[in-house]
Amino acid sequence: MSLAFLFRAVTREAVKVQVSVSQPVQCLHSGCQLLAADKALLMKLRKSTGYTFIKCKEALQRFENDIAQAESWLHEQAQKEGWSKASKLEGRKAKEGLIGLFVGRQAAAMVEVNCETDFVARNEKFQQLVKDVTLATLAHHQDKNENLTGYVKSVLSGDELNKLSVGEGSSLADHVALTIGRLGENMSLKRAVTVGVPAEWHIGSYVHGNVSGQTEVTMGRYGALVVFQGGKDEERDTLGRKLGQHVVGEAPLSLGNVDDLPCGESETRLLPQTFLGDPSRTVAQFLKGQQARVLDFVRFHCGETLEEQ
Repeated sequence: MSLAFLFRAVTREAVKVQVSVSQPVQCLHSGCQLLAADKALLMKLRKSTGYTFIKCKEALQRFENDIAQAESWLHEQAQKEGWSKASKLEGRKAKEGLIGLFVGRQAAAMVEVNCETDFVARNEKFQQLVKDVTLATLAHHQDKNENLTGYVKSVLSGDELNKLSVGEGSSLADHVALTIGRLGENMSLKRAVTVGVPAEWHIGSYVHGNVSGQTEVTMGRYGALVVFQGGKDEERDTLGRKLGQHVVGEAPLSLGNVDDLPCGESETRLLPQTFLGDPSRTVAQFLKGQQARVLDFVRFHCGETLEEQ
């Protein structure tokens, strides 16, 4: 056998090996491109829905990467799982949570939404639930009292809040169940209050332990609404906030009268209490200096029992 023949034979085998090796590499490269596309869809779906990567991957595979159908299916599944989990967790105590408060020009709403731990209370999904409940409560107040012009105050129980509608036909109870399914803790709507005032009245407010990043609806552990008249135009917002701070800090139980004499540190009537912003005066004396008067107030402390109110 000549050397030239051997050289040609070896060359042919080398070419075969090169072709057989390069083909899988090409397939692997194509597979990487496909994997990257799937990963991009996964990231997009997870960001828009908040569900786990495993759930998002299952949804995309089920609907052949149709992200709209995958998202709709995820919501349906989460709703079912949320209600199932909600029924299992129903007996667990939920005393943490947040007060949500919104004040408009002539109407305001304050709600309490509970969860099991402070950790979940700091979660964005739970805070979104508090926002939804607050705005749904305000919308209910406005629809119900659209033609009323005087002072209107309504107190809603948790059962009443659960029945309020939000979005396209779903209820607040549905939203609570969905959030339970996502975060894995028992949650409940405890109570809410709404007020509507005539044009010459004003609403002050204050939230203690304010959650950063929340602007439209303020949130915290304590909240207060104060309905008042008078005050200087340029100082009215500050006046309302100071009165709200006092109500949160001193926890009055009733309004009292301007002429009431204070009975010391155990005083529970608002007007004869020592004013938190100026201990040299009572609340009544402070209001007199501001040419204002308080007509009503509400205070919420997250987790308090009815006996403590």
